Amino acid sequence: MLSFDIRIISQGAVQVEGDLSADDAVWLEGDSRPVSNAHITGRLSGAGSGRYYFSGAFTGRSAGECRRCLVPVESAVSGQAHLLYADAEDENADEPDVFPIGASGTMLDLRPAIREQWLLEAAELPLCRPDCKGLCPTCGTDLNASSCDCILS
Repeated sequence: MLSFDIRIISQGAVQVEGDLSADDAVWLEGDSRPVSNAHITGRLSGAGSGRYYFSGAFTGRSAGECRRCLVPVESAVSGQAHLLYADAEDENADEPDVFPIGASGTMLDLRPAIREQWLLEAAELPLCRPDCKGLCPTCGTDLNASSCDCILS
């Protein structure tokens, strides 16, 4: 579970353990999504009037294509997340590192902020291997599997 009723958090810290599915609506087209699920653990607690703090971690595997030869690649993704949430009326609510509490004012949803943290950690241009030779720019041969007779200028 990655959405919480603020009234529960106001009574004390909440342990967080949940998964963010690759099919979740929070992901946008073109995002480096998890292969199956991103696993999130941590603690969510009050941080003053109308403020809440999440401290935790996320792990998973990201799917993509090798930037040189275009074969499918999976990469490990992990990171720490330290997130501050605030009511819209909070004086710091418009700061870029402060996440808004949902429009209803009673639910705090970790998913959009976790998505943002995931994208910062996921490999944007992965390689299948460090010595990938890529594709021939003339004929398109995968130079990892074979060579070609093209003369490169």
